[in-house]
Amino acid sequence: MDDSRLTPRKMQILRAIVDAHINHGEPVGSKYLSKEVHISASPATIRNEMAELEEMGYLTQPHTSAGRVPSELGYRYYVDALVSQYSNTKSEIDEINQMLRYKLTEMDKILSEVSKLAANFSDYTGIAFKSGFGKTRVIQYKSVLLSPHEFLLVMSFEGDIVKTRTIHTPFSLTEDALRRFTEAANMYLVNLTCDGITMPIIVKLEALMGSSGAMVHPTVKVIYETMSELDSADVKLDGVTKLLNYPEYSDVSEFRNLLNVLEEKDKLMDVISQQSTSSDGIHVYIGNDDDAGMKNTTLIFKNVNLGGKQLSVGVIGPKRMNYQKVIEMLNSLALGIDRMFCEGNLLENGYDD
Repeated sequence: MDDSRLTPRKMQILRAIVDAHINHGEPVGSKYLSKEVHISASPATIRNEMAELEEMGYLTQPHTSAGRVPSELGYRYYVDALVSQYSNTKSEIDEINQMLRYKLTEMDKILSEVSKLAANFSDYTGIAFKSGFGKTRVIQYKSVLLSPHEFLLVMSFEGDIVKTRTIHTPFSLTEDALRRFTEAANMYLVNLTCDGITMPIIVKLEALMGSSGAMVHPTVKVIYETMSELDSADVKLDGVTKLLNYPEYSDVSEFRNLLNVLEEKDKLMDVISQQSTSSDGIHVYIGNDDDAGMKNTTLIFKNVNLGGKQLSVGVIGPKRMNYQKVIEMLNSLALGIDRMFCEGNLLENGYDD
């Protein structure tokens, strides 16, 4: 069976059609694939791919206006190739997720411990916030071949941020292929946000790479994940019930409004981002009467720079909180975090690479 003409997208479409036909017993159309399977291509592109799969003998069309169903050849390819490919892909994804979970767990530990310390030292609600960089863009790619099956990808982002990732390939990679990919990446993958990395660009890169096109998907996946990590922000809270000790929150509806703010977290992220005009000094946000969620509440926080990323540590409490005590505590806590990071006690792999 000659399957050399089956691109990754054709494989994805064929597998989705076989899965859907097995589950529902009906012909499968491009609209279903676009809406239900979420294949990253337009219905017109999917229709063209399905027509080509039919010409190649993998699909048949029972009626002119109907969708397609797998042919015997389609089922055979599904069993022999796509199922095993899915298992490999799932295994790789599980391994990647396990690594990401490890990193996120370490980051969670830092945020959780910092928020807990802030709550315990102040007797208010503690908060720790990790900023994101927004819509990050790579401005240059460089690469170094480490061995026939792995290479180092160096990504330079806006704001003098540099990230490196080691990428493994199941096939032998040459210096020439890596050079061509790096040139193509600097042509088609620079100055793009995550949303800008689309399937047509990936397909174009695969076409440019020819016989080495299989390196494109895993490499672009790593680029996308790295950009997403930089883009994302997170916030941890500790000691929310401590606020019940203050008469300002004895009114159930008032406290519920504040809880909504704390649970949704978007409001807190917005406040911290807007107040963080610099990485130094104490920032104080005092709620006003127009702010239903925080009108009786003050948020005080301080920023700490950890390896190029910003961590904010603070407390949330009533307007009549002990400002002097809180500010002194936050300054001391921020200084301690900074010292621990400089001494290497905060795992760098937990916050960055």
